[in-house]
Amino acid sequence: MGTREFMERNFLHFNAATCLDAAQGWIKHLEAGNKMLVTLAGAMSTAELGISLAQMIREDKIHAICCTGANLEEDIFNLVAHDHYKRIPNYRSLQPEDEIALRENGLNRVTDTCIPEEEAVRRIEDHLLKVWQKAENSQQRFFPYEYLYQLLESGVLESSYQIDPQDSWMIAAWQKNLPIFTPGWEDSTTGNIFVSHVIRGDIKDIGIVKSGLEQMYKLVYWYKEITQNSSLGFFQIGGGIAGDFPICVVPLIRQDLEEDCQLWSYFAQISDSTTSYGSYSGAVPSEKITWGKLGVDTPSYIIESDATIVAPLIFNYVLNK
Repeated sequence: MGTREFMERNFLHFNAATCLDAAQGWIKHLEAGNKMLVTLAGAMSTAELGISLAQMIREDKIHAICCTGANLEEDIFNLVAHDHYKRIPNYRSLQPEDEIALRENGLNRVTDTCIPEEEAVRRIEDHLLKVWQKAENSQQRFFPYEYLYQLLESGVLESSYQIDPQDSWMIAAWQKNLPIFTPGWEDSTTGNIFVSHVIRGDIKDIGIVKSGLEQMYKLVYWYKEITQNSSLGFFQIGGGIAGDFPICVVPLIRQDLEEDCQLWSYFAQISDSTTSYGSYSGAVPSEKITWGKLGVDTPSYIIESDATIVAPLIFNYVLNK
């Protein structure tokens, strides 16, 4: 039984039905000739969402990504250090002393999975520094994702790959030259590393990494270009800045620039944040109508569930796996 048959047979009510509706809405959106932006919050790369996300990118089901700096880098960490990751099935019962022991062994815990400091972070640091210094020496400036694309293109990491490159969403995005917006990149390991090298003097110009404001500037022009001949959907995994940042581009164009543009034409969010007072991540889609982001007729879905379970199901439904 394929994913579509399974979901259509079993996902008939409640969150399950909404999950199916969102997947079918995605297909209908694309079949009408439209595009899709996906946002990634949380630790989706460490959860190995790339296994299904990469195929979605390769098959042109996704046309841009907005993610946290952590998701940008952690797909690369997993690519080169997968065999050194350590899973902690009993993470809920860890004591502070157990956490210290993990830290002393160079293991940075993300829920039940530990990212190895030396094998993951430090393995790419020197290579990234060379990419940053090359840009500085040539007086060029790039977005965070463009530096990682340059790192992948250089081929210096290939001998260190520990997973099938087909399961890396960053490799798929690089091969498609997908735009990736990473607001708040400084709140990430590689962002921290970059600042440390500026302080040390290894890099003189902190401005070689383009800022969040410049990313919003690019997003405005990208959105206007994409929506000239199609509309754009918005599939949000989790909450936070990864979702907040890109969805604001429409009211920016319509209300601040006072220019006409299309609203987002599809909206879905997978979140474990239940509807509550003052919670953006737990706000129902209709609230976005008042902010000039969605329309009355925009197909909208909110799935209150675990994205590590739901997202691969939706992706595989769209891919007809």
